[in-house]
Amino acid sequence: MYQRILVPVDGSATSKRGLEEAIRLAKLTQGRLRLFHVIDELSFALAMDAYAGYAGDWLKVLRENGRRILDEAVAAAQAAGIEADTQLCDSFSGSVHEMVNAEAAKWPADLIVLGTHGRRGVGRVVMGSSAEHILRYASVPVLLVRTPESETKAERAATSAHFSLPAGVVAYD
Repeated sequence: MYQRILVPVDGSATSKRGLEEAIRLAKLTQGRLRLFHVIDELSFALAMDAYAGYAGDWLKVLRENGRRILDEAVAAAQAAGIEADTQLCDSFSGSVHEMVNAEAAKWPADLIVLGTHGRRGVGRVVMGSSAEHILRYASVPVLLVRTPESETKAERAATSAHFSLPAGVVAYD
């Protein structure tokens, strides 16, 4: 039961909540994790826009950030005694939800666990929902870990107060 758990991570607080739940579940089932980070066209475009005057290699920076996010997630899993490996996807061959679902099929995963903001109404329409698309098209069960509204608001406030280079993917929200 749920021996192979795929966990998309993007470095956000929401993503970390999903990782924490995946670690708890892996402990219960003696399962293992695959930590998955996607660099998609949107994150690449945001990086280029955010640092328009920067003449460096944006893809290299996004890969470094993605690797750092994966390293931090592996460290959290290993600290809990959970076996985990990582996969960085930067193929630009589809959307985040397509890449997550493709990885779930290829690995193959028994379960996908990811954090979600649980947006509703206009926020969901405007921001979209990768989590909803992953859920809708997944060939395996999906566990969505909703971030409490207070944490979501605090994260948005912190992000708007201090903009930094996107870590490689918009929150899987």
